[in-house]
Amino acid sequence: MPTPSPASAPIRRLTLRDLTACADLSEDRGWPREEHKWGFLLTAGTGYGIDDPGGGLVAACTVTEYGPHGRPSLAAIGMVLVAERHARRGVGRRLMRHVVSELGTTPLTLHATPYGRPLYEELGFKVTGRAEMVRGRFTMVGPEPGIATRAATAEDLTTILRLDEEVFGADRTPIVTRLPAFADQLRVAEEDGRIIGYAAAWPNMDTHVVGPLIARDTETAKALIGSLAARTERPLRTDIDARHEELLAWVRERGLAVVAPNAVMTYGITELPGDWTRRFAPLTVAAG
Repeated sequence: MPTPSPASAPIRRLTLRDLTACADLSEDRGWPREEHKWGFLLTAGTGYGIDDPGGGLVAACTVTEYGPHGRPSLAAIGMVLVAERHARRGVGRRLMRHVVSELGTTPLTLHATPYGRPLYEELGFKVTGRAEMVRGRFTMVGPEPGIATRAATAEDLTTILRLDEEVFGADRTPIVTRLPAFADQLRVAEEDGRIIGYAAAWPNMDTHVVGPLIARDTETAKALIGSLAARTERPLRTDIDARHEELLAWVRERGLAVVAPNAVMTYGITELPGDWTRRFAPLTVAAG
């Protein structure tokens, strides 16, 4: 039997058994291995991949669905990668066409690098926003935000889920309920005994990624970032919606530099649901 070429090889669902192959694929493209993130995305969502006849993966991506089970109201596509030796041969286009077809009428979103954006535009995705990835060692200067924060408890989960759905615009229960195990820190901001925001910091290689970051206002977002930073020795990384200019200026003044911009793109909807004024950063751009 002839060996199928990557252009015609079957596209299959990935599982946690593919974790090492996914990390190898990241490394092949010069990305960090990010096993912790890959593991989360493969369990909270669905992975798609094309096997390399020589071993490993030719290409991979993840899909994270939100909303009622079996009837998602939104799906995020992320971690779209093609091995360097198979790049520019239409493999990524084929994988993306398959995923878009699999998801049918479900509205889609993704964060695109400048390199990937032309492919997504070709497939019908439209730019609806922008996010700024920032990274660095956070140093608190000036007065601390006057918003109280504390570690989240199990009793807070119902309130966090309700707030998250209100702000994100879709039910993210499978994501949010995994945060206590996935993240090193999960904190809430309070006013008069009422939760007005929450944020997590999760380990990714040598950094702590801040996300999700949902807050009533910019001062609350600052308080949450500051409280997370005070409890880690690692550099911070996060992806802030570019419309939150005040928060971006604030983190830059405290040591975080812009690393890369990403275009926020959608398919099947003209803008993301929910309330962007309270949605400051995603869990990860790969999960929308």
